Amino acid sequence: MKRNHFNRRAVPMTKFSRRGFLAASTAALGAATLSRPLVLLGATAASTAANNRVNFALVGCGGQGRGDMRGLLACGANLVALCDPDPAQIEKARADALQSGGEATKNAKALDDYRKLLEDPASFDAVLIATPDHWHAPLCKAFMKIGKHVYCEKPLTHSVAEARELRELARGSKVVTQMGNQGSASASLRRCTEIIKAGALGQIREIYEWGIGVTANEGSAPGEDPIPSGFNWDLWVGPSAMRPFKKDVYHPFRWRGWFDFGNGGLADICCHTINLPMRALDLGYPDRLVLNMHNGKQTAGKAAVEFHFPARGNLVPLTLYWQGNGTPPAAVIQPVVDVYKDKVPGGIVIVGEKGCIYTSHWNTGGLIRLNGEPRLKDVLHHAATKDIPVSLPRSKGHEQEWIDACRGEGRTFSDFDIGGKLTEIGLAGCVAIRAGKSLDWNGDKMQATNAPEAARFVHTKYRTKWLT
Repeated sequence: MKRNHFNRRAVPMTKFSRRGFLAASTAALGAATLSRPLVLLGATAASTAANNRVNFALVGCGGQGRGDMRGLLACGANLVALCDPDPAQIEKARADALQSGGEATKNAKALDDYRKLLEDPASFDAVLIATPDHWHAPLCKAFMKIGKHVYCEKPLTHSVAEARELRELARGSKVVTQMGNQGSASASLRRCTEIIKAGALGQIREIYEWGIGVTANEGSAPGEDPIPSGFNWDLWVGPSAMRPFKKDVYHPFRWRGWFDFGNGGLADICCHTINLPMRALDLGYPDRLVLNMHNGKQTAGKAAVEFHFPARGNLVPLTLYWQGNGTPPAAVIQPVVDVYKDKVPGGIVIVGEKGCIYTSHWNTGGLIRLNGEPRLKDVLHHAATKDIPVSLPRSKGHEQEWIDACRGEGRTFSDFDIGGKLTEIGLAGCVAIRAGKSLDWNGDKMQATNAPEAARFVHTKYRTKWLT
């Protein structure tokens, strides 16, 4: 078995935890009209519940799903069903729900198969999908087609083509969608977006990400272990290629290290990290993906994957360096070292001709330094940019935006059109990794023009046994 270089536990969270940073986001009032629709292109819908209380089902009861569920319960949503092929995960979710949502959550049905929800559509208004990535697209399609609002964890899909399909489906649907890149709700991301769009950093040609590996394993692990009692392993594998159950290899949380279920660290974090650059710099698809890896090993001194983006209007071409196991050049990371000394966390640095911005992978905790300033400062309290107008609404929380939109109040900030585009950009890098070569990329056509053999990583081949 190949070594899985991605280790979630090795990623520092700076000041914020993945779930906790939303509580630190400010809820400032109102916002002016948006200047560019890419920044906020969300879905609205009429209220779906007569009493304005959204009834939702959780599909995928692992740790991230339980965290998202607690967030929705805190927003006043009503939990009506817990769905997972592993009963042990359902019981953990039920315990968490009882603690967060009280006695009312005891009435939530326990279901092993999502198709049982499809048979009873009147019982719920919305669905929270937090399964492994390989199930995202089939579940989103199934629930959207019966008119249910959908919140789906990131990345939105397991393949580029699935992301494009969901984007198109969402555009023609009246349901409210939201992808779970929770940093979208942070005041930091929104203020950084305003500052960059106002030109405070000048032209930007380089972006550096570090602290997240990129690789995963092809195929399956050798050997076989007994399937835990009550666990429907066949359903868990679902649309992906079947393989024997192996304890502590795939389930409940190591699946991301296998390309059949996830796509490694790049896929895990791309929809967080690339979120700010895409919005602030009007990024389209990269036209070149440079892979600095050979036989799964990264070239010393090089970023694992380089995303090369063409010029956009008056904005010059830029390169996003996904460092993988490496770090940015010393001059790039020095402002962060000045702040964190020998405990530098991972994150992203956006380098402009007039200054730079650093944020966590989740685009929270933003710090800015303009040329001539001695050190990075909090973007929310930066004197030199305080007069740049607030043009984006400040959020009450990522889950709250979705719940409000389901009630017909406001819009989501990371709907499936935006979330799908982010996913397409990030997963294009995963296509290069799996193809084992640099790619000339035609994003509109979802094609590697110099590597037609890479098409099998763009389009998903399903095992259809458990699909609707």
